[in-house]
Amino acid sequence: MTSTESTQVSVTINGRVYRMACEEGQQAQLLALAAKLDGLIHQLRGSFGEIGDQRLTVMAAIMAMDEMAELNRQIRALEAENRALKETRAMLVEERDRVERNVAQALETAAGRVEAIAAAITRAKPAT
Repeated sequence: MTSTESTQVSVTINGRVYRMACEEGQQAQLLALAAKLDGLIHQLRGSFGEIGDQRLTVMAAIMAMDEMAELNRQIRALEAENRALKETRAMLVEERDRVERNVAQALETAAGRVEAIAAAITRAKPAT
């Protein structure tokens, strides 16, 4: 069993400092997320005034969850579009292969006819 090293990071959200643990190498990500949440709370405070820290935090969390839900909807739509594109590509590759086989067969048939005509012309030429 391997242990993951964790590290402590201090983040400031809504004027309060919180000491948080995160995996080694994830400090910058944690700080960025905390800064984004802090900015959202400040934005809400600017829009609604002093309505209480807890209410501001809950509103920010709901807004963050709404954004995440919208991104998940977009991801599902993109995944569905990707599946459809892959299916279309597979059908087009199959169609291309069918057309190539038909063209090759038509060329082979035409070559056979040209050879037959050339042979007939050769046989029909009077000897000089």
